[in-house]
Amino acid sequence: MKILVVGSGGREHALAWKLAQSERVQIVYVAPGNGGTARDGRLQNVNITDLNALADFVVHEHIALTVVGPETPLAGGIVNLFRARGLKVFGPTKEAAQLESSKDFAKAFMKRHGIPTAEYETFSDAALAHAYIDAKGAPIVIKADGLAAGKGVVVALTLEEAHQAVEHMLSDNRFGDAGARIVIEEFLAGEEASFIVMCDGKNVLPLATSQDHKRLLDNDQGPNTGGMGAYSPAPIVTPAMHARVMREIINPTIQGMARDGIPFTGFLYAGLMIDAAGNPKTLEFNCRMGDPETQPIMARLKTDLVSVLEHAADGTLDAIGLDWDRRTAVGVVLAAAGYPDNPAKGAAIAGIPAETPEAVTFHAGTTEVDGQLVTSGGRVLCVVGLGDSVKLAQKQAYEALEKIHFDGMQYRRDIGWRGLKH
Repeated sequence: MKILVVGSGGREHALAWKLAQSERVQIVYVAPGNGGTARDGRLQNVNITDLNALADFVVHEHIALTVVGPETPLAGGIVNLFRARGLKVFGPTKEAAQLESSKDFAKAFMKRHGIPTAEYETFSDAALAHAYIDAKGAPIVIKADGLAAGKGVVVALTLEEAHQAVEHMLSDNRFGDAGARIVIEEFLAGEEASFIVMCDGKNVLPLATSQDHKRLLDNDQGPNTGGMGAYSPAPIVTPAMHARVMREIINPTIQGMARDGIPFTGFLYAGLMIDAAGNPKTLEFNCRMGDPETQPIMARLKTDLVSVLEHAADGTLDAIGLDWDRRTAVGVVLAAAGYPDNPAKGAAIAGIPAETPEAVTFHAGTTEVDGQLVTSGGRVLCVVGLGDSVKLAQKQAYEALEKIHFDGMQYRRDIGWRGLKH
């Protein structure tokens, strides 16, 4: 069978890599893909981004299943379009994807269905937003309502930072339409975890837990990014916490969406904050796998992903279970110079090591120019190491990445540090 993965990042490379391992798969197309998917003989890049043209391609090539990686085509209605043409696709509809594409929609939904989250208000008037911040004080969180490629959230530790964020989003229009409306919410303290599940509209299948590292620099310093690394499993999500998150957050979300007439199919990502007393709250929803969480999660998945996705697309997720590598996986992102604000492009990349049972490198912001691999985005590579403990997995990842070089390469040296504490 043939499969199509839509997207070009590290998440899509990891999904395509995993799908290509299935004995039933003839070829995995990646649209548009990156330099890493171009170099893998089991994968083939397709330079199509228009949704109608992609549907035509699926029909022409007799592709059995399409998996959508990033949020933009989901918010653009790719699932609605494919289903209308009778094509098998895994992802949420445009309506269901509002859980990610509109922060205001998500917060109102959580409030309506009693799902634990931070208290909030929504604003499109800057003066009212400034007054609310002065009344509430800092720290406080300001979010662009729409999609801003992981960069539309400011955790303001001072009133000055908070007011500045409002000016950037509402007055300076830094995020365009995505920031024409903002959500301001209370700051939640604690430890973050990524809780990702697969949904078929009715049944829920949880994936392995993981934890992302959003800040650019070691010890969680520096600006917020799309994610500088992740590891799986996340020890803070104990079996008891797992059961509680399913009971208080995931199941009410899937049931609430169905009750609202918007059944949710696809990957659902709940970004959690777990406070010192062990109470989980929902920071955000994403309607797709996380990036870079997908990379360590796929490195640990032992079950044939094709079979799982077929059950998900057919509404029979309750008929399959998942088998995981017992080892820990640590994924370290190598980012371009100037990331996250102004990433440099075009730097030559050298020294990517061959895949081993202990380490694999996934590409994100890479492309080939005249046979030379060069940087083409902010997050360039994600090196995943596997080991019997967080420490051993770290060792594998960092030993592998030491062989890689490109000008201005930046990365954190402490991915998985919270896991070591546990």
